[in-house]
Amino acid sequence: MSVTTATPRMMQSLSAKHRNRLMRIAREVNIPVGTRLFKEGGRADHFWIIRSGTVALDMYVPGRRAPVIERLGFGELVGWSWLFPPHAWQLGAEATTPVRAYEFDATAVRAMCEDDPELGKAVGQWVGRVLAHRLTAARTRLLDLYAPYGSGGLR
Repeated sequence: MSVTTATPRMMQSLSAKHRNRLMRIAREVNIPVGTRLFKEGGRADHFWIIRSGTVALDMYVPGRRAPVIERLGFGELVGWSWLFPPHAWQLGAEATTPVRAYEFDATAVRAMCEDDPELGKAVGQWVGRVLAHRLTAARTRLLDLYAPYGSGGLR
């Protein structure tokens, strides 16, 4: 498994040593279109890096269809809630096309991070950057959907 091919964008902020350690426990999976990877509030026990295909992140809104917050594709991390207690998904995710991905067992990765503080710090910073981006995307999307004048005035 070639790490540079497997993880072109999201994991590039990790050192080659850390990427290689994580990729040793990765499992290749195929996810059919329409498959729900997780739903908001569920137990966050895995995460994925997309090799091909598209995953839509959505959010439960009472009385409405779940709006898509962001679409993820090649090389992107699907799931960050696995890293932070209480390890419950903050969003939902569904494959909108057939997806090939690397799947990671969150418990195993957390154990690796506890055993190697340098790895733990690097993974925490990597996932933190993803989290910051996702929060901004969610805020912008929800303003576009529900604010009277959208997000055009955000600065």
